[in-house]
Amino acid sequence: MVVAILPIAMNASSQVTDRDGNTYKTVKIGAQEWMAENLDMAHFRNGDPIPNAITAEEWTKAGEEGSPAWCYYDNDPVNGKKYGKLYNWFAVNDARGLAPEGWYVPSYPEWAKITNHLGGENVADSKMKSTEGWTSNGNGTNESGFAGLPGGNRYNDGMFLLINNNGDWWSTLTLESSTIFAYYSSLKDENDNIRFYGENKVTGHSVRCIKN
Repeated sequence: MVVAILPIAMNASSQVTDRDGNTYKTVKIGAQEWMAENLDMAHFRNGDPIPNAITAEEWTKAGEEGSPAWCYYDNDPVNGKKYGKLYNWFAVNDARGLAPEGWYVPSYPEWAKITNHLGGENVADSKMKSTEGWTSNGNGTNESGFAGLPGGNRYNDGMFLLINNNGDWWSTLTLESSTIFAYYSSLKDENDNIRFYGENKVTGHSVRCIKN
């Protein structure tokens, strides 16, 4: 199927502030307004703290119990300043709300909409990637203003992998055929494709939010 490439409406001058006082740049891409930075909230919207699972044992236990958790890549706050936090899917899907007021964590249709607006899966990748930080000559043009960073992830065994190689962001959509997997959107260093995969809900991925 041929996807029409529409003009990219971009306005990166806006901002949104979360309940922890963190301020994020936002960008309008087509009819959608996205955060242009990864989420870094340590509390739900109602003020309840999200547990920081530091050790591999803590991370695995949270997942086994279906409990929300976050961490920094390698548990290093320096990584948090650049890449934000990694969250398991249980934090994303918690009824107390992970996104700032007036915003929400996107589901698959929102990711598909931004991808189609940027020309489809085969070309949107480079337009969504940041212009630096990716290995293997994987830097993008950031034509969209999305500024996708390769923040890596944390697997269900607590291991950290793929910083500088992958940018992975949770969606709220679960796989109908499974109770343990949910969809996420992935940008990779080695190609110019954005892809959607199913991932164990215990995994730690980055989060971007979209305006209501």
